[in-house]
Amino acid sequence: MSEIRCIGICTGGGDAPGLNAVIRAAVKAAILKYNWTVIGIPDGFDGLIWPEKSRELTLKDVSGILPRGGTILGTTNRGNPFHYKTVENGEEVTRDISDEVITNSRKLGIDAVITIGGDGSQKIALDLAAKGMNLVGVPKTIDNDLSATEVTFGFDTALQTATDAIDKIHTTAESHHRIMIVEVMGRDAGWIAIGAGIAGGAHVILIPEIPFTIQKICEHVAQRESFGKRFTVIVIAEGAQLPPELRENRRASAISNLIGNAISAGTNKDVRVSVLGHIQRGGSPTPYDRILATRFGVAAVELVAKRDFGKMVCLRSERIEAVQIADAVGIMKAVKPDGELARTARAIGICFGD
Repeated sequence: MSEIRCIGICTGGGDAPGLNAVIRAAVKAAILKYNWTVIGIPDGFDGLIWPEKSRELTLKDVSGILPRGGTILGTTNRGNPFHYKTVENGEEVTRDISDEVITNSRKLGIDAVITIGGDGSQKIALDLAAKGMNLVGVPKTIDNDLSATEVTFGFDTALQTATDAIDKIHTTAESHHRIMIVEVMGRDAGWIAIGAGIAGGAHVILIPEIPFTIQKICEHVAQRESFGKRFTVIVIAEGAQLPPELRENRRASAISNLIGNAISAGTNKDVRVSVLGHIQRGGSPTPYDRILATRFGVAAVELVAKRDFGKMVCLRSERIEAVQIADAVGIMKAVKPDGELARTARAIGICFGD
């Protein structure tokens, strides 16, 4: 069994606060503890499609990046080497260039790769591992919807960003007696919406896991009015299930605009919409995310040192552990409609529109 001398690191999928903290931790642990060479692979696995773009990472390269958002390696959510799209003779074609990626990694002298990414990136890693590539995964998504880990880094920062926005919306909603809608990320799961909604004192939370009706929301607004509350703050996850009467217009506008127009018509009240979008992905990571990302980065290096490949680090019961990548992907962690968070929200009067 050959000795580990050089590792590669790549970041794939959407960016998240804390990526640089993982890179920094992995580089420092690899160099300071094991005296390995570290190669930075830019833009996901694209850096192994064009290996000349990859470069050695030194301690100097990671100095000062702990509080920085984004990733110094760049990222992409279109770099799947098993389904790589190119244009040939004016037509788009899809090719499998995974063998080329593996060959290029060996040409660079890389003995193992730490891949930092969400479900899609880890699925690619799993397929590459099946072809003989030595890989270790680090889970990343601001949506917190990976089932193998209790928390993903980036989620806490996104939650703070969304909560801060709701806090600011709250005061202007009350001042102008308006219904204010804040749309947050969460295509398949409502963790950001329900967390920020509770933390920000929202009155209505709409998430993908709980179907809702416009009528129920309007009734809740009317009930608040009867209590003398002339404003309402609504938090919507981007993947919330639209009622049947609104679905045909889904592509016409942001989901919050469609819902906002319907609520305005049903309540005869002024409605304003704020879509936070990619602001939730940016900015300096919170202390919690910096610490978690650092723990993940060091743990990934330890897995490589033990040659425990095909695994992904994770957080369980506040301990850093490892699971098979095969057991970590494809199973989404959703908000339970009858779970503790939802029950807590209902107990303090928050409406889910159901």
